[in-house]
Amino acid sequence: MTSIASVTLEVDDSAAAQNFYDAAFKLGSQLRLRACEAPTTGFRGFTLALTVSQPADVTSLIDTALTAGATSLKPASKSLWGYGGVVQAPDGTIWKIATSAKKDTGPATGTIDETVLLLGVEDVKASKRFYVEQGLTVAKSFGGKYAEFATAEPNQVKLALYKRPGLAKDLGVPNDGSGSHRVAVTSSTTAFTDPDGFTWEASSSTPTHP
Repeated sequence: MTSIASVTLEVDDSAAAQNFYDAAFKLGSQLRLRACEAPTTGFRGFTLALTVSQPADVTSLIDTALTAGATSLKPASKSLWGYGGVVQAPDGTIWKIATSAKKDTGPATGTIDETVLLLGVEDVKASKRFYVEQGLTVAKSFGGKYAEFATAEPNQVKLALYKRPGLAKDLGVPNDGSGSHRVAVTSSTTAFTDPDGFTWEASSSTPTHP
């Protein structure tokens, strides 16, 4: 089954970005960085979502990210689905930290249960078909609104698809944006570009700066 080995963020200053992520999230081999000067403006069409077990971990991770230099887009709060908040890293990447739990069962542990690359796409059904053709397996699907793909191993990055305007609204940012997505996916499949311009690279081309 096709799986995501890592996500590469393309950043203006790889050293500064590395310092931020070492302090904020400590995702290890799941996240890679490389220098890039490709023009980009506004919403880049994706977010990286970190799922944790309880609200205390959401608050802890958000506070750590803000201390490291992130900007708050949506303060952590309760909702119908749980508890979460949204921050933007200094390199421009938007991060959502959330849990389905509404109450704490203990102190924050700092453990990230799941990392999800959530792509904002024009047509969820068409993109879902495209990714199935690339070897991914659908785990959840809600018509033309949302699709989620299975992972081969528990610690791998999960891929999910959401309508772009809906994703922007959920993150608290305008939908407008142009230029580079500033993200690439490294996987076990061959290189390709999806219908919305997101680039996938073969694992043999994994960049430096783990």
